[in-house]
Amino acid sequence: MSYEANLRVWRGDAAGGGLQDFTVTVNEGEVVLDILHRLQATQTPDLAVRWNCKAGKCGSCSAEINGRPRLLCLTRMGTFTEDEVITVTPLRAFPVMRDLVTDVSFNYEKAAQIPAFSPRPREADGSHRMQQIDVERPQEFRKCIECFLCQDVCHVVRDHEDNKKSFAGPRFLMRIAELDMHPLDQLDRKDVAQEEHGLGMCNITKCCSEVCPEGIKITDNALIPMKERVVDRKYVPSTWLGRTIGRRKG
Repeated sequence: MSYEANLRVWRGDAAGGGLQDFTVTVNEGEVVLDILHRLQATQTPDLAVRWNCKAGKCGSCSAEINGRPRLLCLTRMGTFTEDEVITVTPLRAFPVMRDLVTDVSFNYEKAAQIPAFSPRPREADGSHRMQQIDVERPQEFRKCIECFLCQDVCHVVRDHEDNKKSFAGPRFLMRIAELDMHPLDQLDRKDVAQEEHGLGMCNITKCCSEVCPEGIKITDNALIPMKERVVDRKYVPSTWLGRTIGRRKG
């Protein structure tokens, strides 16, 4: 069964723009990306929208729908009532290139700043041995599709552009936690997380976990445990004393 939906889409570029209203046919079972494709085919062939897999696995079609960061390909039109105006805008935390396409290069720059995985030397027989429980803990974070919805919704960068210089955002703080928890990685990443990537600026509102399409518990399983590790390092008396004595001996 079809109906006519009221769509409000942001059009423009880095110089400016605004919302434009459209009426588009919707068929049963369709997602917002389907409607934007129909809009391109019938009314606005120059509408810019980034997408690739249409299966919720590439992370390309990130946008904001009625103010909430979502993947266009996973947001069903059935989520909204037929008389509701659906507003589609680009990710607010990143510069607009054109229409719904934003420049997310900030994220790749932050990724490049994180020290790479550094495994300890192999054992005498050439193997790497790990306990399964130690493997499972960071494995959850490998589900990330880098849609950057968590980056977009994080108010530390969303509302404060100047913070981008010193704050990596939840996706890359999670990456640091993933490596720090890895049973084979031998680098100590606690100081890097706190001093170079702004872990202390995160105030654990859990908004990043709420928008993650993969259901990763970014705050509970990555950011809070990483904060606890940093606190143990800096403020637990026995840990602090041991590090201090170690430095003096060195």
